[in-house]
Parts: sequence; C-alpha cells; structure tokens
Amino acid sequence: MIRKARMGDVKEMQRLIDVYAKKGEMLPRSLLEIYENIRDYSVCTLDTGEIVGVCAMHIFWDGLAEVRSLAVKQEHARQGIGTRLVKACIEEAQAFEINQVFSLTYKPGFFEKLGFRIVDKSLLPQKIWSDCLKCPQFPDCNEIALILELNGLAQT
Repeated sequence: MIRKARMGDVKEMQRLIDVYAKKGEMLPRSLLEIYENIRDYSVCTLDTGEIVGVCAMHIFWDGLAEVRSLAVKQEHARQGIGTRLVKACIEEAQAFEINQVFSLTYKPGFFEKLGFRIVDKSLLPQKIWSDCLKCPQFPDCNEIALILELNGLAQT
C-alpha cells in the first residue's frame, strides 16, 4: 500500500535512505530534514505495516518539483514498489499543477521507463544552488538529470 508518510515512520525511512546513502547512491537525509519535509514523503507498506519503500516529491519552484530519496528494501526490489512510489509522486505533482518533475539519478533507465527524458543539469539551476552545493560530490557529480513533462505544460 502506498500512503503519505507519518511522524512515526521517520526513523525507519531514514534507515532505508541511509542504506543507499552509505553506498553513495543518494544523498543522506537527517532526521531533522525528514521531519521538516514529512509532507513530501510517501511510503510503501506491507499488510504487516512494515515500510518497504520511501520516496519524496519536493516542490522546488513555480511548476517544478523533484522526485527524490527513492529507496526500496533490497529484499523487495524489482517488485514494482519504486515504480508505484514514483507514480504516486507524479500524481501528487499533477494535483499541485506542477508542469515538470525531475530527478537526479545513477539509474536513468528506471526513470526513462516512466516517461522521463535525459536533460542537461544546467536546466535545473534551482537544484544546483539549493542542494548540489552541499553534496560532497559537487561539482564532479555523475548523476543523470531527467525531466518528465506533465500535462503538456513544460516550460524548459
């Protein structure tokens, strides 16, 4: 089941994100950062209530949002959980009348299957100046930028 994250989910969400952050596959998220942005996050839970996936849709600018912090427990990988989480973020972006959703990733093929297209990172100055400057890999980041245009309203 995909649902919006709750306060009681935060520590498990951080543990899941940290698995990938320690591998250098995504940015770590502090407890404070997750609590401050809890409304951005959705989780996937099993019938038992166990959180097996997390993803955030973060609004960056007028008409622009990012899908980020996508993490699925390894033992539940390749079961469509990541796809369902990203689609939930896209639906939420559409409800907010967002024109474009982007992601920075080391796995562009996953996002391309969902309709995202690869773009140059220079098209995302809001991301560069807000988050990328804090990243230990800046400016030598190898992540790929992708954008999904929603409702035919793209403004790039």
